[in-house]
Amino acid sequence: MANTPQSKKRARQAARRLTVNKARRSRIRTFIRRVEEAIATGDKEAAETALRTAQPELMRGVTKGVIHKNTASRKMSRLAHRVSKVGAEG
Repeated sequence: MANTPQSKKRARQAARRLTVNKARRSRIRTFIRRVEEAIATGDKEAAETALRTAQPELMRGVTKGVIHKNTASRKMSRLAHRVSKVGAEG
């Protein structure tokens, strides 16, 4: 347990950041899930639209320090590749 006033404050701040970061991470996952659902339905337009809305959300996660830059880039690249293949599969 925190003993000094500074360590008590840091514990409070950590708890507050945890809730904020958890919400941000959840929001990012939701946007990614929307892209994946659009890919699963085979609707290329919907998938491209979902991808365009997911990209700024992923990059916002990077600037806020929730996810690493390379992780966001990797996810965007893989999603974009899957979206590009949606029309070609049929």
